Amino acid sequence: MAAELERVRAAVHRMPDSLIVLDRSNQIEWYNRAAEGLLAIVGIRRPIYHFVRDPEFSTWLEEGAAAPLELTLPQRPGHLFLVRMFRSDETHRLLIAHDITEQRRLDAMRRDFVANISHEIRTPLTVISGFVETMLDLDLDDDSRRQYLDAIGKQSDTMRRLIEDLLILAKLEHDLPGDVENTPIDLHELLTILVGDAQALSGGRHQISLRLSGPQWLKADALDLQTVVRNLLTNAVRYTPEGGQVTVDWERQGTEALLCIRDTGIGIAAEHIPRLTERFYRVDRGRSRDSGGTGLGLAIVKHALQRYGATLEITSKLGQGSCFAIRWPSERLPNEPK
Repeated sequence: MAAELERVRAAVHRMPDSLIVLDRSNQIEWYNRAAEGLLAIVGIRRPIYHFVRDPEFSTWLEEGAAAPLELTLPQRPGHLFLVRMFRSDETHRLLIAHDITEQRRLDAMRRDFVANISHEIRTPLTVISGFVETMLDLDLDDDSRRQYLDAIGKQSDTMRRLIEDLLILAKLEHDLPGDVENTPIDLHELLTILVGDAQALSGGRHQISLRLSGPQWLKADALDLQTVVRNLLTNAVRYTPEGGQVTVDWERQGTEALLCIRDTGIGIAAEHIPRLTERFYRVDRGRSRDSGGTGLGLAIVKHALQRYGATLEITSKLGQGSCFAIRWPSERLPNEPK
């Protein structure tokens, strides 16, 4: 029985939640290591108020602690805890403090996502609905009808791209990091094709060049690479004024390799750069929508690269352009295709 009790005690001490046993006077009779580290509890037979100095907490205890309480603690700034009280017997109660910081952050992300996707879908739907009502109510000539149908088609394309990007992002977020393709692909050939596509998108309005000094082969999925590079190239073309330059560099750096997509576009202010890979984050919402962006491209790039252990490095200056660099680890660079 003593050995079993010791095993239970050891297990409770390893729990991440703080557990504190209080008597009917709210004095501490026992606590686990998590509570000791969180609240700096020293010894027993001392009131819990000595360690949790919060008026809201004191009121909560005095009123019977019937409902859970969300609480911040000076010992852990920036963290939020959910505190619950359970009666263990007639004279003792068990106080449990659980860190819910990450849970609240995820909840906020979900709320923001729902709000953003609702906004992004509402705009084209409103436009489509307005044009349809106009076409039904008015006797339009052929030119006006064609103009309205063209606008409806453009808004439909916007919704289609948004849904496609959402599906890609959902797949990337649910795929396990180890579930990636390891077959070497010819990156030189792939980049040449994608740069050609970017030139077609530009329609001769930009100077787009490709420099290939890095290894020819890269272990990755061709579709993932196409998605990543096409998103970065499309952004470079969209946000670079006519006559500007877009340069794609593939080079080796020590044991790693770097793929850089540089442009001489409008640039990005420094305060926006850390948030660029967030879903639906836009530096200029109106400009992004006018250019046909969905606000998901860089989020897709980030999640796709994470699967391969690659990282995205962003540098930019307003009015001078931007550089989006992908750093590939050595394990993704085979000497010869297998």
